[in-house]
Amino acid sequence: MIDNSETNIIGEDSDYRYSAEKNNFGILPANIEMGEAAGVAVDQSDLVYVYNRGKYPIIVFDTDGNFKSAWGEGTSVNPHGIAVGPDKNIYCVDAGDHTLKQFDNSGNLLQTIGTPGKFSGRMSGKPFCHPTHAAVSPKTGDIFVSDGYSNAVVHKFDSDGRFIMSWGRSGTDPGEFNTVHNIAIDNDDWVYIADRENHRIQVFDNKGTFQTQWVNLAMASCIFIKHSTDKTFFVGEFFAGIRENPTGLGNWTGQRLGPRISVLNETGNVISRIGTQPIGLSAGEFVAPHGISLDSQDNIYLGEVSWSAYGNDLNPPQKVRTIQKLTKV
Repeated sequence: MIDNSETNIIGEDSDYRYSAEKNNFGILPANIEMGEAAGVAVDQSDLVYVYNRGKYPIIVFDTDGNFKSAWGEGTSVNPHGIAVGPDKNIYCVDAGDHTLKQFDNSGNLLQTIGTPGKFSGRMSGKPFCHPTHAAVSPKTGDIFVSDGYSNAVVHKFDSDGRFIMSWGRSGTDPGEFNTVHNIAIDNDDWVYIADRENHRIQVFDNKGTFQTQWVNLAMASCIFIKHSTDKTFFVGEFFAGIRENPTGLGNWTGQRLGPRISVLNETGNVISRIGTQPIGLSAGEFVAPHGISLDSQDNIYLGEVSWSAYGNDLNPPQKVRTIQKLTKV
C-alpha cells in the first residue's frame, strides 16, 4: 500500500512553489484500477482526464481527486498521449494501435484518424507509425499529431481528419527529430514539439516552418502552455539516464539532471525548475514525467510512466505511483 501521509514543498522560485504528496492523485471506486498514467489533460471545466493503461483507458476526476467517470474500454492498445481541444473534445493518441481517436467528453467516439492496427512503416514519413501525442489549433481546429516512436515527423489534418501535410525527418539539425514525443499549440498558432532524444523544444509556425529551438533541457517529454498576459511553458523532463539500472553504474543519483519540470518564458529562457532530486517516489520526487497539464488554479497534474521506468531485468515493473498533483502554494 502506498503511504499517503508524506508531503513536501518543492520549487526553486517563490512564484513556482508546490505541495507534493507521495500518493497517487485520485480516489477510485473499488472495482476500478488505474494502469500506468501515460497522459493527463485538464478541460475547460477543470475536469482531469487520465489516459492510462488499464481496463478503462480514460478515468475522469475533479481537481480534488473525486472520481467522476471511467470509459473507453476496448478502445486502446497502448495509451500514450491525450489532449483536450478548444471544441472540448478529447483527443487520444494510441501508440500501439497507430491511431488518433476523438471522443466527446462523455466518451462517445466521434472519429478515428489512421487505420487501427496498421502502421505506415518505420521512418516512412507517413501517418502513423507509433504516434505519441496530438494538439488542436485554437484558430482553425486543425489537428497536429506527433508521430515519433518509429517515425520522425509531425502530421497536420483538418478538423474532419483529412490529411493536409507532414514535416520533419530523422536527425539533429533544426527541423529534424529524434523521438517526436509531445506537441502543443499556442493561441498564436505556433507549434511546440518536445524533441525528446535531442533534448530540446523546437518551435514551428503552423505550416511547419522552423522558427527556433530551446535547449538546456534533459529529455523534454511533455509540454503545457499557460496563457495569460504572457505565455509560460511547463516542460516535463526525463532523466537522460532513465534506462540505466539503478542498481548499477551511471549518474542516476545526480541532482539537477531530471526528472523534473522546467518552467520557461515565451522566449524559451528557463525561469524556474521544479524538482532537483534524483529519481524517486518520495513526495516531490519524480520518476518519468510523460504527460502534463494545469488547471485554472495553476495546480500541476503529471502523468508518469513509473511502472515502465522502474522495470528492468533485475527489478520487474511494479505498480508504483504514476499520477501526481502538485498543488500551488
